[in-house]
Amino acid sequence: MALENTKAQEEERKKIAILVHDDIGNRLNILSLWLNNLNTEGDEAIRKNISDQMSALIDSARNISHSLYPVNLESVGLVLYIEELVINLSQRIAISLQVSPKYKKKDIFTEVQLYRIIQEFTTNVIKHSEATKIGIYIKEYSHHLVLIISDNGQGFEYQTVKKGMGIKNIESRIKSINAQYKWKSATQKGSRLIIIIPEENGN
Repeated sequence: MALENTKAQEEERKKIAILVHDDIGNRLNILSLWLNNLNTEGDEAIRKNISDQMSALIDSARNISHSLYPVNLESVGLVLYIEELVINLSQRIAISLQVSPKYKKKDIFTEVQLYRIIQEFTTNVIKHSEATKIGIYIKEYSHHLVLIISDNGQGFEYQTVKKGMGIKNIESRIKSINAQYKWKSATQKGSRLIIIIPEENGN
C-alpha cells in the first residue's frame, strides 16, 4: 500500500510539474522574447523592470516544477541531476559528491526516489542542523547500490525526531524502493544515513 501511495503521489506531482514546466514556463519564455524584441524607444526603466520581473517568474516556475518532480531526470540522468543540486546548494554550504564510475542507470521510479531522498536530507540539514559540510557518496556493487549521505551538524536523537515530517518522508521513500537503511546520528556528532538498494529493485 505504501508503494502504491508513493507512486500515485509521484504521478500527481509529475503532472503538475510538467504543467508548470512546459506550459507556464514556455509562455513566460515567449513573453520574455517578445519583450526583448520590442522597440527600444520609450521608458527604458519600465522595460528593464518588466524584463527583470519576467526573469524572476521564469526562475520561480522552474524552481516550483523542480521541487514538485524532477521533470527532466529521465532524459538527463540521476547523476547529472544530483550534480546540479550540489552546484545550487554549494552557494549555501560546503558539499561534496562522489559517484562510482560503475554506476548503472536504475528504473525511473527508483532514481526519482533516490534524488528526493538526497534533496530532503540536504534541505533538512541546511534548515536545522547548523552543519558546515555535507557529503554524498554513491557506490555500485555487483548486487546492490549504496547511498550514504552525511553532515557535520549538531545531529539528533533518532527516537526523539523519528516522527518528524522530514524523517518520515525520507523513510517512506526508502521503503517504497524496498531498500534497507540505517541512521547514525547523535547530538553534536552529525548525522549519517546509509541506504542499501538491492540490484533486482533498481534495474
